[in-house]
Amino acid sequence: MSYQVLARKWRPQRFDDVIGQRGVTQTLRNAIATRRIAQSFVFSGPRGVGKTTTARILARGLSCLNGPTADPCGECEPCVEIAQGRDMDVIEIDAATNTGIDQVREVIIDGLGIRPARNRYKIFIIDEVHRLSKPAFDALLKSVEEPPAHVVFMMATTEIDKVPATIQSRSQVFELKLIGVKQIADQLRTICAAENIQIEEAAVTLVARAGDGSMRDAQSALDQVIAFAGT
Repeated sequence: MSYQVLARKWRPQRFDDVIGQRGVTQTLRNAIATRRIAQSFVFSGPRGVGKTTTARILARGLSCLNGPTADPCGECEPCVEIAQGRDMDVIEIDAATNTGIDQVREVIIDGLGIRPARNRYKIFIIDEVHRLSKPAFDALLKSVEEPPAHVVFMMATTEIDKVPATIQSRSQVFELKLIGVKQIADQLRTICAAENIQIEEAAVTLVARAGDGSMRDAQSALDQVIAFAGT
């Protein structure tokens, strides 16, 4: 079996697993519990703090056969397929490579009227949404303003100032923060213990600091340390 990098292997699968963003995850939990689910979300923040991961967990919660639930089972077909990136009703778009109006129309707008094949919702997760062109944003706006009842938009961005105010005002905007060194270090210890990796405490702290507030960057740095040490 090929090696799976730590950032992917340890990607959170539940809201409780998301480190350092309790305000965001608790609000989403409450929204699901009370069935007050918006149809457009924007997750903003630095790289590697859990924006797209949070969107995927929310998508699983809305699609789980036991749901909608804030605690997706992780075992039903929607949960498994969303985690693997192959659920036909959860469409992930990288706006960095699909910036134009033609791509937005083809991937999103033209399919809005088609009901989900299996799940409750058709969910569009748009990563790096700030990279869309102005014509693409203009085309997307109408869909965000008046989406069909079965459609939910989830957008992630590291540059919220480049997302038009018209999109933000029609969405629930969540700001994810940089993660503290202690929280990152605690998670790195958990990973090392589970992976049977021996590492000195001083090294854990150095790696956590190297992450500069990003859990993903810290996990990538830990991968490099492990490779260097030949563990």
